[in-house]
Amino acid sequence: MSAWYALGRRTNREYLCERFKRLVVPLIFGTFVIVPSQVYLERFSQGQFNGSFFRFLPHYCDGFYGFGGNFPWMGLHLWYLEMLFLFSLITLPLFRFLRTGSGQGFVSQVAGLCAKPGGILLFVIPIALMEMLVNLQPKGIGFRDFGGCSPLTYLVFFLLGAVMSADPRFRKGVERGMIPALALLIVTTLAGYLLLTSGASSRAPAFALLRAGNSWCWLVAILGGGERFLNFSNGCLRYANEAVLPFYILHQTVIVVIAFFLISWNAGVAVKYAILAPVSFVIIMVLYEVMIRRSDTLRFLFGMQGLSHA
Repeated sequence: MSAWYALGRRTNREYLCERFKRLVVPLIFGTFVIVPSQVYLERFSQGQFNGSFFRFLPHYCDGFYGFGGNFPWMGLHLWYLEMLFLFSLITLPLFRFLRTGSGQGFVSQVAGLCAKPGGILLFVIPIALMEMLVNLQPKGIGFRDFGGCSPLTYLVFFLLGAVMSADPRFRKGVERGMIPALALLIVTTLAGYLLLTSGASSRAPAFALLRAGNSWCWLVAILGGGERFLNFSNGCLRYANEAVLPFYILHQTVIVVIAFFLISWNAGVAVKYAILAPVSFVIIMVLYEVMIRRSDTLRFLFGMQGLSHA
């Protein structure tokens, strides 16, 4: 959705430059500054490296992570930024077409269907078809190492987000579909659980349909709830909106570092989690507020827009 709106105010060159600054710059910065401690702790905890973090750093670029080496070519949890930038490049011609007269005519027809009761749930179909397609090659285009889905399935979600941004009727359809989506996500979650516990493959066509339906129903429920109850702005939301990307870039590294020291505690998982969650949140927000938000250089490196007002 944000890519669609960004493209509406920019030329192709401006759009790609903006995507590069917002996605690639923090990806590169995070990969070389934020992520190394995660790889070190993984190697250290698994007995694959003995020594300090600073002794490990010269070996950080030895080979590719996932292929026997250390360097995380996908940025570990920052793979999301890498995928978004690639999707932005791939879909640029299509997005431009959808802004033409012919493209708008197609969008209007789809919006008309989705404006009808339950119509917004039709978007389950392209997601399910893609899931069935990628499942034919589970070790190829169907690999799920990036957050649990194939990158091609995420590309479908990316495209649907753009289409839904192109006509205001989609927003109404999402709002009206919130309650049915809530009901269906409960049904599909239970059905998926029963299928898996009965020994069914997670790549079976029936499960692909359930995954697609469950994922889309969650999105419709969340977006519909936002449209109905959170369609406003205030100082807190504006602050949180600006902090989203730095928070995301920092979160996994901070959590992993703190958890590394908590693992050896003689306490239950619930106790450790009760410590890990709030302590991680506070540390991330302090780093953001004290260092990142107030520094023009760090704002740029973390993909934030505008200059500091501190």
